[in-house]
Amino acid sequence: MVDDREALHDGLRLTAAALAEAGIPHALVGGYAAWARGAPEPSHDADFAIREVDVDRAREVLGAAGLEITEPTENWLFKAYHGGELVDVLYRMVGEPIDDDLLARTDEIEVLAVRMPVLSATEIMTSKLRVVGEHYCDFSRLLPVARAMREQVDWVEVRERVDDNPYARAFLFLLDELGVVDRRQMHEDDDGTTEPLGARTSASPASGDPSSHIE
Repeated sequence: MVDDREALHDGLRLTAAALAEAGIPHALVGGYAAWARGAPEPSHDADFAIREVDVDRAREVLGAAGLEITEPTENWLFKAYHGGELVDVLYRMVGEPIDDDLLARTDEIEVLAVRMPVLSATEIMTSKLRVVGEHYCDFSRLLPVARAMREQVDWVEVRERVDDNPYARAFLFLLDELGVVDRRQMHEDDDGTTEPLGARTSASPASGDPSSHIE
């Protein structure tokens, strides 16, 4: 009998193989992308990213591969089930369309015995931090991911891209306080000096965009 985790693994492999065979640009993202890079394995669904222009073709090839396709009310993904386990196929992340540039920021990594493009650690960390906010701010889930991927992440880039989010800045400050990542790895000025992580004059809260809960 196939258990839930095995069914999810099979669904992940089937999705990657079907998209690759069809020549559809794609990337493993979210929690399983982090897992492929050394983070703890998530307990929920797997996530793949594709371009919106490829959505119809992706539905077709995944259905032909044996996955059950459903259309949620959200307009930024569709869902593919295998053995009752979910693979989300996204064409927007953090409210932005997935494009060739994002899909190029990947590495070919063997995941569950299948080689597939996996989103870069810097992109994974950035996407996770851009969505923390008043309604979702579980640092206990982010810490193991940051710790596992810390040597793979461009922390200066992450800091620059999440600097308008006070919750993300608080998490980066926490990483420094815990000794996970030194603040000098997170923010460096052109002259090589560093700025304290808490030194900001204004900020606006995270948007809460529902297309941004990639875990």
